[in-house]
Amino acid sequence: MSYDILLTLSGGLGLFLFGMSQMSNGIEKAAGAKLRSILEMFTRNRLTGMIVGIIFTGIIQSSSACTVMVVSFVNSGLMSLYQAAGVIFGANIGTTVTSQLVSFNLSKIAPIFVLIGIIVVMFVHNEMAKKFGDIVLGFGVLFMGLSIMSGAMGQMKEHAEVVEALSRLHSPLVAILLGMVVTAIIQSSSVTVSILLLMANQDLISIGIVLYVILGCNIGACASAILVSLSGKKDAKRTALIHLLFNVIGTALFFVLFLVAEEPIIAMLQKISADNGRLVANAHTLIKIAQVLILFPFSGLIVKLTYLLVPGEDKKVGYRESFTLKYIGDKVVFNPATAVVEVIREIERMADLASENLNRAMNALITLDQDDIDEVYEVEKNINFLNHSITNYLVKINQLNLPIEDLRSIGALFHVVNDIERIGDHAENVADDAKLRKEKGLTFSKDAQREMGKMLDKVNDIVRFSVEMFAQGKTEHMTYISKLEDEIDELERKYQKHHIERLTKNECTPEAGMIFSDIVSGLERVADHAVNIAFAIQESENEQNA
Repeated sequence: MSYDILLTLSGGLGLFLFGMSQMSNGIEKAAGAKLRSILEMFTRNRLTGMIVGIIFTGIIQSSSACTVMVVSFVNSGLMSLYQAAGVIFGANIGTTVTSQLVSFNLSKIAPIFVLIGIIVVMFVHNEMAKKFGDIVLGFGVLFMGLSIMSGAMGQMKEHAEVVEALSRLHSPLVAILLGMVVTAIIQSSSVTVSILLLMANQDLISIGIVLYVILGCNIGACASAILVSLSGKKDAKRTALIHLLFNVIGTALFFVLFLVAEEPIIAMLQKISADNGRLVANAHTLIKIAQVLILFPFSGLIVKLTYLLVPGEDKKVGYRESFTLKYIGDKVVFNPATAVVEVIREIERMADLASENLNRAMNALITLDQDDIDEVYEVEKNINFLNHSITNYLVKINQLNLPIEDLRSIGALFHVVNDIERIGDHAENVADDAKLRKEKGLTFSKDAQREMGKMLDKVNDIVRFSVEMFAQGKTEHMTYISKLEDEIDELERKYQKHHIERLTKNECTPEAGMIFSDIVSGLERVADHAVNIAFAIQESENEQNA
């Protein structure tokens, strides 16, 4: 076979892969955050999860991206295995959208899409528009690559040695293995099926063998999720296994079916297909739909089977666990589209630690409990560890292909981590005051204790509402947070005034008075940090839109 044909085929494949990647990445960056929210919101049961999985994968054109995202959600505790099963089943149907698009052969209008995409990417300055330009450009390049590959395959028919070599492929098991290996390398069943589609259109491969290669593609498509899950928790591994088991069991069932009734199945496919290319696309879709219909009622059993294959449980990491990351990895980023969600969960855990530590320090200030004082310092070390770890992770993911909305929030997340760390520092300052009070035998008046307690209650409220607004998007807290901030500012002014009055009446010592003054000032600053946390994401979005 001529090297010219091989070079042309390679170039066409390169353009096709580039176009597929460009289009998929553009969709993830432009709409990844919204799609992720949909994935989180509508996967409460397996049926809705399956529907969302179909739509999600159909949009982003990649079952691998969808399943990797699901593995990431499960690893972070954002989704259960049973919810994940529904999405994975749906993703297996959604992945057939690409082959259906390819089968309609839009190569003639591909240059128009390329031109439009390049114009938008080069001359439009709006970031979101550029991402849509990437999508259009990728779509055009994809079909231009297909056109080039199709032309090269047309020339391959003239070479007897190629036709003879392909005609020797008659073993179903070899066909399945071929589809599995090629797809695992390319990491996209859509690409492999698209190549099969072109070969079938040029009569380079028999339809009977194509059916078995498609079955192998389904198994090979599990490689991405399996590789990603290896560095995850046991549930992440089980999630990848759900994907693998679904495809292995489905392949086994259809392998037997094709052996028994290959000719009637091909005849049926030919009746509903205009040409061999449409036949391959329809076969891919119908196989996936049938597998889901057969296996969906048994999805619960498949989940239970993963517990047998991956026994045991991970060590539970509580929010108090020292020097341990619960939601983010210190070595791997599972999926750019879920990275920011995981960071927010870890930051929320850090905020709970800081808030609890502040209350522990305030309690120690009154009771002078040495164990509480010592624990404040230990927890502060853990807060500092989380501060450094989360900050380093933010630096790492800032260099990835994040969705635009997530990219805009990165700067705000740095500020939030810093504000929480400062709340932790205030807890340490209170512990220092508790130590000083214990060493020097200082006492507070009942009024001073009551005032600090009342101010702490208000601060606890504003911290809680602020963290909920930041982490869970509860914007309904906005008015109450602003009101609490004003109340705390007023309390700080009033209590400082009361402190001066008590000093003038010799109701407290100057040293105890200085501690009281530091405490109420520190609590007011904690409230300020809480307000910064609450409005960080919103202010970041406003700056981006300005």
